[in-house]
Amino acid sequence: MKPRVIALLSLMLLAFPAWAEAKKPAAEAAPADPVVARVDKTELHRSDVMNAMRALPPQLRQQPADKLYPMVLNNMIAEVLLSQAGRKAKLADDPLVKKRLAQVQDQLIAEAYVEQLVSKSATEQKLHANYEKYVKDAPPREEVSARHILLPTEADAKAVIEELKKGADFAKLAKEKTTDPAGKSSGGELGYFTKEDMVPEFADAAFKLKKGEYTQTPVKTQFGWHVIKVEDRRTAPAPTFDQVKPRLVEQIRQEVIGAKVRELAAASKIEAFNPDGSKPTPAPAAASAPAAGAPTLAPETATEGVPTLSPATKQ
Repeated sequence: MKPRVIALLSLMLLAFPAWAEAKKPAAEAAPADPVVARVDKTELHRSDVMNAMRALPPQLRQQPADKLYPMVLNNMIAEVLLSQAGRKAKLADDPLVKKRLAQVQDQLIAEAYVEQLVSKSATEQKLHANYEKYVKDAPPREEVSARHILLPTEADAKAVIEELKKGADFAKLAKEKTTDPAGKSSGGELGYFTKEDMVPEFADAAFKLKKGEYTQTPVKTQFGWHVIKVEDRRTAPAPTFDQVKPRLVEQIRQEVIGAKVRELAAASKIEAFNPDGSKPTPAPAAASAPAAGAPTLAPETATEGVPTLSPATKQ
């Protein structure tokens, strides 16, 4: 086995340890999902490799697909070989293996249960109602449309400002002098943005300008020295339903999980112990806060801090 294959093996095993559970026999495989490797009676399909590639850390996914594919496939073959060897060694009966399998199974069942709850709650009607409320309650945000000229020194920026005072065209100067590669072709145009979209120094200067005005002194940021001109100001349009939908679904998800956990906790006996297994010291009766380490549940309206499910692959 090549050294680079061995180096990736541990990452592969961590990234998708349960991929083999989804393998299908050849008779069930769709024509568009051919068998790409066979180890004894175990078959690997192209979809298995594609899913494994998507599960890799970002730094590995940046490699060219024609190089990454054979590396991933070789690692998957290696995993099958190791798994077969482990089964021959009776490791399927090892108590630790059984315990970890049970943990993965519990996580998968919990995730499937939550998805069922969410699918029943996150209906299109509910999502659209939440969207209308979101748009109604969201405070209006101001946007400006601006151009800028980025320069390496303060002296260069001051020289540009002097040219503007003499009537020079801002867009033309940007194409000639800006060090921003995109600005050379667009005349320094940035389009519409909110104050939060830019670094503070740039945003503060831009939002102080009226339509048609440019900065009378250079603006310094970590990128260099800027001369900024505001082309227009407006109230930002409300985001579309599709733009907000993922956030709305996540909000419902957190609400559903929190409500269900509170419901289940109320009907269950829950005990939490110190790391050494001892019982926590009871809090004084007059104390308003729970004892350190004691389990607590998020308030009804909370969307942060609500228990969430970890991916089954995180062991």
